[in-house]
Amino acid sequence: MMQTALQVLDREYLEARCALLELAAALDRIDRAHDHEGGTGDFNDSRLELLNQAIGTLSEESHIPNRSERLLLLFSDLD
Repeated sequence: MMQTALQVLDREYLEARCALLELAAALDRIDRAHDHEGGTGDFNDSRLELLNQAIGTLSEESHIPNRSERLLLLFSDLD
């Protein structure tokens, strides 16, 4: 029997919240290291740009399907 959206959310919420907190902490550590290095302006690195694009994908409307597939394609090396 297929679970309801609420049942899936109940099961997945804490793990998803943890993953988001870990991502926020990693980005904070990058920012602090950049500031400690005396960095001014934006820190440009293609990997950081990929993370920002992924965050944008995750923040899109929930009715847009296949977010995990789109992230896998974003992070895959297609060259």
